[in-house]
Amino acid sequence: MSELGDFSEQGFDSGDESGDDSSAAETESSETKTGNDDFSEMELDPVGDDHGIGSLAVSEGLAIGEDEDDTRLRAYVTAPNRADVRIGKYLLVPYPDGEKLFCRITTLEYAQEFHSDDATEIHARRAMRSGPIDEADYKFMATLEPIAVLFEDDGDLKRRMTDRVPKPETVVRQARDKRDIKTGLKIPEDGVFLGHLSVGGEKVRTAAEPPTIDYRVKDDYESGDPLVFRHTLVAGGTGSGKTHGAKNMLRQYLSEERTYPMEDGRDARMAVVQFDPQDEYAQMHDDNPEVETEDERKWEREGVAHGGHTETKAFVPKVSGVSYSASHHNAEQIEFTIPFSMVGDNPWLVAGAKLNDNQYGALTYLLKRFFRSRGDNGTYQEFLSYLDDPALREELDESGRVHEATFDAVKRRVRSVPSSVFDQSAEPITDLVPRFVRSGRLSVVPTYHLPTSRAKEMVVLAVSSLLVDEKLSNSPDHPAIKETPLVVGMDEAHNFLSDAESVQAQKVIGKFTDAAKQGRKERLGLFLITQDPQDIADSVFKQINTTVVLNLGDEDAIKSVNIPPNLEKKVPYMEKGQMVVYSPDNSEPVELIGLPKCVTRHGRD
Repeated sequence: MSELGDFSEQGFDSGDESGDDSSAAETESSETKTGNDDFSEMELDPVGDDHGIGSLAVSEGLAIGEDEDDTRLRAYVTAPNRADVRIGKYLLVPYPDGEKLFCRITTLEYAQEFHSDDATEIHARRAMRSGPIDEADYKFMATLEPIAVLFEDDGDLKRRMTDRVPKPETVVRQARDKRDIKTGLKIPEDGVFLGHLSVGGEKVRTAAEPPTIDYRVKDDYESGDPLVFRHTLVAGGTGSGKTHGAKNMLRQYLSEERTYPMEDGRDARMAVVQFDPQDEYAQMHDDNPEVETEDERKWEREGVAHGGHTETKAFVPKVSGVSYSASHHNAEQIEFTIPFSMVGDNPWLVAGAKLNDNQYGALTYLLKRFFRSRGDNGTYQEFLSYLDDPALREELDESGRVHEATFDAVKRRVRSVPSSVFDQSAEPITDLVPRFVRSGRLSVVPTYHLPTSRAKEMVVLAVSSLLVDEKLSNSPDHPAIKETPLVVGMDEAHNFLSDAESVQAQKVIGKFTDAAKQGRKERLGLFLITQDPQDIADSVFKQINTTVVLNLGDEDAIKSVNIPPNLEKKVPYMEKGQMVVYSPDNSEPVELIGLPKCVTRHGRD
């Protein structure tokens, strides 16, 4: 009996830091009363209240290393906390001097508390017949990934790389303070709102009001260039909510309060030109009838721009034989045509995919010669008549300037272009530029009504090339474009910016690659929306700084967006509105939930 008494006095720590031996004395007194033949029931639960989810364990090592493989950081999770712990949750591990290690759960596992073989018939059948599992019989271990060390500096909370190891048995807590989480993940306090931070499809909640954590993209010059001018990609499959999300993002850039300093000293609002193959974005003119007063109050508290943008215009390309009519939005409709004169600066518009370099050179020469003789008012039909002149074909062949076979190939290719795209009975887009690109205006170019994919491609590439050329020019013909901060939004971008070997594709990709590289300088942002990100040319893709990924089911598409592996695995399982944001110059890679309602009208009634 004396051995048992010694064990009860020395073996189990009550958790009382005062060092009082009262519990041991009570146990001894109890034994005296019940007699030496009875074992006393020992209290294994620590005294006091828990103030974390568990503590750091050193049984398998405790290390922070420069190499990820050298880092070993594991926490024992106590039984009452195990049901609430999830992979991806953010935790804090304090240091003795007040600094904190901000980390994330990457692995959860059960391990045996006591040595036994539970993979037996007897154990299995007992488990099948018994009630709930006794959590105390097993160890529940969480592997942690260190993200940053948080520290105070003159009252400001800052972060640095993980450079020190915490103490053994340090209590591990869930990160519940908005300031800690935003600093730990490097999320800007101000900027363009994208959604709310989440883990596993559930919003991260804090003790603050509102309890959610807003995720924003930097949009000022104090900490570098606004990221909108370093380009955005929104990738998501059908039904993932990418159009809903894209509308909400674009609406933020059109806010009256959001301006950008220009080189001449002005502060100018953003202009947005959105190419719209499904005829959905002109709805941004109207309020969303599903939005309630409480929704608006929440958005106002978080500084989210909302409501129909009345400065929305639908610039409708006119094509012979088809008409555009829309009852699902109230935006003003303005018809325009593509003047053939625009081909003078962009011969690839009529080159198609089958001309080789030699034939493309011949096309360029013929166009220059045509416009010299006819002026900028030369039309597509006049150019066809020009090519029908047998004397011209003979002259160029005899002079060695253009071989007759090359001439014939060019002629066939130019004739295959949809003639209805050029020179229709509407104002040329070049004459509409002051209305088309204006500070604070959303100009939507619907192409759903166009009869062929070739016609849609020509309209989108002609108008977008006009914008890019003017932005990059040192002597622009349209100062309104050059002097206005501009976002060019392109839905189904994979149809227009795909990598290919044709001369046309090479010219298009070269143009947009240059635009992407010079976007910061010229206040030009590309906003690309696609369900096939793997088809976008690599030279353009490399210039994109902010990637927003919604649900994608295609493995090649998921791999192409280059997000971290831990988030990549979540993409096929994400519900509508869930997204991953990878923006290295803005924050750590994170998971978000977008707004459940669109801030403008969305969907056809």
